[in-house]
Amino acid sequence: MYSILLMPFVVYAQADSLAKKYTGADTLRGSNTAERAWWDVLKYDITVKPDYAAKTIEGKVKIVFKVNDKVLYDRGFKDSTASMQIDLQPPLIIDKVISHDDDNYKITHNVNETTWYIDKLLMQYLSETKKEDSLTIYYHGNPREAVKPPWQGGWIWKKDTLHRPWMSVACQGIGASVWYPCKDIQSDEPDSGASLTMIVPDTLMAVSNGRLTHQQNNGDGTSSYTWEVKSAINNYNIVPYIGKYVNFSEVYKGLKGSLDVNYWVMDYNLEKARTHIEPDVQRMLKCFEYWLGPYPFYEDGYKIVDAPHLGMEHQSAVAYGNGYQQGYHGIDLSASGQGLKWDFIIVHESGHEWFGNSITAKDVADEWIHEGFTNYSETLFTEYYYGKEAGNEYNYGLRKRIENKRPVISPYGVNAEGPIDIYYKASNMIHTIRHAINNDSTFHKILLGLSSNFYHQTVTTQQVENYISIKSGFNFSKVFDQYLRTIQVPELQYYFTKDKKKICYRWANCIEGFNLPLVLQKNTQSLKIYPTEKWKSLTSISLFDTGFVEHQFYISLKEVSAENGN
Repeated sequence: MYSILLMPFVVYAQADSLAKKYTGADTLRGSNTAERAWWDVLKYDITVKPDYAAKTIEGKVKIVFKVNDKVLYDRGFKDSTASMQIDLQPPLIIDKVISHDDDNYKITHNVNETTWYIDKLLMQYLSETKKEDSLTIYYHGNPREAVKPPWQGGWIWKKDTLHRPWMSVACQGIGASVWYPCKDIQSDEPDSGASLTMIVPDTLMAVSNGRLTHQQNNGDGTSSYTWEVKSAINNYNIVPYIGKYVNFSEVYKGLKGSLDVNYWVMDYNLEKARTHIEPDVQRMLKCFEYWLGPYPFYEDGYKIVDAPHLGMEHQSAVAYGNGYQQGYHGIDLSASGQGLKWDFIIVHESGHEWFGNSITAKDVADEWIHEGFTNYSETLFTEYYYGKEAGNEYNYGLRKRIENKRPVISPYGVNAEGPIDIYYKASNMIHTIRHAINNDSTFHKILLGLSSNFYHQTVTTQQVENYISIKSGFNFSKVFDQYLRTIQVPELQYYFTKDKKKICYRWANCIEGFNLPLVLQKNTQSLKIYPTEKWKSLTSISLFDTGFVEHQFYISLKEVSAENGN
């Protein structure tokens, strides 16, 4: 959902505000404001203590940060009194902010707003040589409760099937500030990772991202568990899982050596996890390491965790709630039959470890990078195990879910989430570009290159577009413009000459300069053509198989009369 999935009848409502009017609050949330730009997050150390009965939390967050000298210079902050913007959504309340020297900072905040300001904090760094510091924020309250997680997220207070407390968080879209104070923007991930300490009833187990580094019984009916992730991580990926968990593990021999793989499941799901989840995780790792390169977080390990919702791509701690069944809750989203051969949540959410977690869009407007490539990883998985034609069928079957109500890329700087087409349309665009390149070796190298060149980075659409064009040897900029920035489906118009010796063709319903190449193929023969908005002709009529073209390329075909063609 944005990292997650798309139950067609659930996600669409939130993805489809066609004429949304953005507010100042949207800009504060979605842009790199002056109060955000001057400092760069290095690490979050989060401590949280939930009260299940009262549905409240209390906690503290230590933020380690550095001063961004370049931004100070570029933006002319020499005489600035800029504050530090911290995001925390109501009804949660910041109680105090303490420096490493125990100084108590002044905080300003307007009731019901999500932004808090540590007043004039920047001033001390303009006159000091110290460029790295930390502060600790204490907070408490009733966090917004998830209504329909993961789509309408927040803190999750549920019970497992044996009526025991089960807690977690799903906050992509709504933002990590729904449960802890942070710099809630995707472009600034904590470079040195994060830790999460959960203080929970000692009858429960607490699990989070990365590795368990400390645990203790507090002697008051609670236990503390600290997990730490070493890699940079999206704010919304840092989550607690609290319940009656049990664990089993294995070591996967991957491209970078030994990868620790852990399964944290509810105690009553242990045997089902061994027989259902473990095999698909192994298949997923083998396939994705082939197509996309090494798993991006060997130092933090890979784990999959039973969750009280359908699923999410929480980095190194993938949330699983698919009911231990194939498909998407037992449904083949492609209606091709291929989607019931594997567990959708395992494959899709794990695919986000490469696209979404390692490679992250700076602005949520570009989240097609997350969802388009991850949705396409489902096609790659299908192809890897069941053959290329099966992969083609799966991808083509998803096309009926494309809506084309608004462009894939949303407005920038206002935290504008994309439409459902960030999944299916972007995936079909990638499939289209792959077949336009017409060289799977080159396409494979592009995927591997994206993973290695943008490893653990935040990126823009333009960076991804340029990389694909350069490495493919073809300028796809107009193709990206067509599919990402318009709702027009390019139409290939064609007609046969009266003597049936030639076929004439051209692009219509497209932007000026649209230049998608098409590959025609029949049996062992193939031919690449380069349609434009002007009529061209072809004598190899036998190669013009409309069914083949439609399945390989996300376009429409329309036969017109020869008279209209002229």
